[in-house]
Amino acid sequence: MTRRFALGLWRFVPTLALLMAAGGCAPLKPPGPERVLEPERLKQSLAERARDFRSLRSLATVSYRGAEGRGSFEEAVLVERPTRLRLETLSSLGAVAVVTANSSEITGLHPREGLFVRGKTTKSNLLRYTGIPLELSEITALLMGLPPVDVNAAWEISGNSMTRRLAGGGKETVSFDANLGIPVRWERAGPGDAGQLAAVFADFFSSPAGPFPLRVTFDARAQETRVEIRYREPEINVDLADSLFRQEKPANAREVPIESLQSR
Repeated sequence: MTRRFALGLWRFVPTLALLMAAGGCAPLKPPGPERVLEPERLKQSLAERARDFRSLRSLATVSYRGAEGRGSFEEAVLVERPTRLRLETLSSLGAVAVVTANSSEITGLHPREGLFVRGKTTKSNLLRYTGIPLELSEITALLMGLPPVDVNAAWEISGNSMTRRLAGGGKETVSFDANLGIPVRWERAGPGDAGQLAAVFADFFSSPAGPFPLRVTFDARAQETRVEIRYREPEINVDLADSLFRQEKPANAREVPIESLQSR
């Protein structure tokens, strides 16, 4: 995430009293030597995790580095896959910005600037606002530690990795931890590694739905962006009200269309 991402998606959500689940956060330490997993186990693991991880509520520390600089901030993250997202950037004085996204609309409230940003949920608008070149369903998957892939695609398996060819000559790869048997790295690139994207999932703890990464790192080469998210006591598969994923313009805010923001 770039600084724009910090000013955009990563600052979405009015002050929330998040009830954190305090238990079950001991990191899992994979024992023993690395081994090659059965191909069917890789496919099964990918499909099961896509099915079992549905929602997330957590506080997080977000660090970013990009062409516009670097920094870090505290974030409240709410996700309901596949297309509901709410983020709030926090400060000692309260929320700096609140962003909601659902299948039809992206909104961003920036209280200090008195601005309310609104636009349709498209990949280009998400890129314009966040600097992240992914669909909303892919962003919500990454935030939950899942590779943003089609689990039913035609995958080629080699060792502990799955690869598929993309239209236009690109490819996508998911790599698995040999001991935990779960995805720990995702890569996507066009021909000649153009527009390469990558994510790493690490520091797993045991949740009711399975191992969940407390650290997610995302890189977008074309956007010169690197983002690291460190979760604290995340709650997995919690019930989240529909109202959390939409917001109306306050009377004292000036509304601007998301299309007015300059693309990178």
